[in-house]
Amino acid sequence: MTELVARKHRRRSLLRGARHPASCPSPRQHCNNTDTRVAAGEESGPQPERKQHISVFCIGETMSQRQIIQVFEQYQKSRMQFVQTIADLATRPQNIELLHNAGVMSLLRPLMLDVVPSIQQTAALALGRLADHSDDLAEAVVKEGILPQLVHSLASQNRFYKKAAAFVLRAVAKHSAELADAVVSCGGVDALVLCLEEFDSGVKEAAVWALGFIARHNALLSQSVVDAGAVPLLVMCLREPELALKRVAASTLSDISKHTPELAHTVVDTGAVAHLAQMILNPDAKLKRQVFSALSQISKHSVILAEMVIEAEIFPAAVACLKDPDEYVRKNVTTLMREVVKHSPELSLVIVNCGGMASVIDYLGDCHGNLRLPGIMMLGYVAAQSESLAMAVILSRGVPQLALCLSEESEHHMKAAAVWSVGQIGQHTPEHAKAVAAAGLLPKLLQLYVDATSSEDLQIKSKKALKSILHKCTDLPTLQPLLYDAPSNILKHVVGQFSKVLPNDSKARRSFVTSGGLAKVQEIRAEPGSQLQEYINAINNCFPVEIVRYYSPGYSEVLLERLENYVPGLNETC
Repeated sequence: MTELVARKHRRRSLLRGARHPASCPSPRQHCNNTDTRVAAGEESGPQPERKQHISVFCIGETMSQRQIIQVFEQYQKSRMQFVQTIADLATRPQNIELLHNAGVMSLLRPLMLDVVPSIQQTAALALGRLADHSDDLAEAVVKEGILPQLVHSLASQNRFYKKAAAFVLRAVAKHSAELADAVVSCGGVDALVLCLEEFDSGVKEAAVWALGFIARHNALLSQSVVDAGAVPLLVMCLREPELALKRVAASTLSDISKHTPELAHTVVDTGAVAHLAQMILNPDAKLKRQVFSALSQISKHSVILAEMVIEAEIFPAAVACLKDPDEYVRKNVTTLMREVVKHSPELSLVIVNCGGMASVIDYLGDCHGNLRLPGIMMLGYVAAQSESLAMAVILSRGVPQLALCLSEESEHHMKAAAVWSVGQIGQHTPEHAKAVAAAGLLPKLLQLYVDATSSEDLQIKSKKALKSILHKCTDLPTLQPLLYDAPSNILKHVVGQFSKVLPNDSKARRSFVTSGGLAKVQEIRAEPGSQLQEYINAINNCFPVEIVRYYSPGYSEVLLERLENYVPGLNETC
């Protein structure tokens, strides 16, 4: 009887422990405490049965904890697997639209706030890859309200998350000025500038990339980057040992400088030119590309800025880079020289004297396509400055090289650039015009002008170049082919040159008759009283009336008619 009462008492005690688990420390502690009480003789009864019952209770509690932990572990594993899979799928363009239609943005957004850092980072990486693909997906990131969340997290998360978040901001900002403005509006620029003060170079690089994509769109966005204090920190990045960081820093400075003279002055005032100049002979080709690009964007705005670049003593060292194996290094060096020479004859003379022009002419023979464009324009800018500089282009065999470019290139904008440069060379004096005409360029310019397939810009430039050269050209043999093909608005300039030269050159008059030029002039139908008719009359006055009449159209029929009416005996008697 006593044993039954003891069993009921133990059962009630166990039930009370199950109903109030907070009062029991843990199953393991409960078992230990019970064993202690039994050892002290606090309870009576068979000990083996009591120990077995308590052990079963402890095992049940432990199994329940494990099941709960497994549920959470499985949930965490599933979240991680989901974001990793999305990030992997987002690397393939064919999956992007399907992911977007499946609502992936709204699913990734809460994972940006996940308690597990690795899930946060991978979710940000997936978002960045999606936004990087198209502007529609970048807009979806903005509409989902993800940007403020990213910007807020940048200040507190670890370096891996910061790199992923900066990647998302960059991917959104790159598509348009409107999307870049959305990044600015949510405080993204200030957060990215703070990242430039991080110790980790990877975080700095990601932040600089994002700032560059914001600044490149327009002057207003670039000014927002400047106002956030980014420029001094970008110049400091140029001094870091990591090449990748140097490259993106130089690229971002280039993007800031390109918009306005004021922004370029801001970059110059921080001492950027001196640091950029020190890197022009760096063996890394990608770095040199960005360095010369930044110097070009600074130089293009004004004489003062171009002189500051020249004063950094980058020439003639930069000219040597025209032999660099990397084609884009060579192109950017040529672009830099183009931006310098266009400002004044003095700056052009600096480039010519250091061998820059001769090297550019050689460079034009070694490249094709758009790589030629800055070199073609550079020759035109030099020639436009003065007669002597234009003659330097001629003596360096720049005209045959431009003629080669004009014949080899098929793109209209390339042809237009070459035509413009030819016009700048030939516009100065008869000697300059003769050099252009001797290269056979006048018929080519006329052909481009009258060709219906030529772009409007190419036709305008061809017409302008033709007129400017014709007004100076006195080499009649090179002008004569134009008498046969030129439309009336060009023909009057050609005939006008003949009317100026023939009265003073007897040899030219004889050659003009024997070559058929006079006969061609008589065939021209000009309106009475027009300027063209005045030029024709001036030419005819250079020759006897009989010769002019002989070469006039229909004169052979007049002679034949006289022959038919001629009676030998009667005419002799008369």
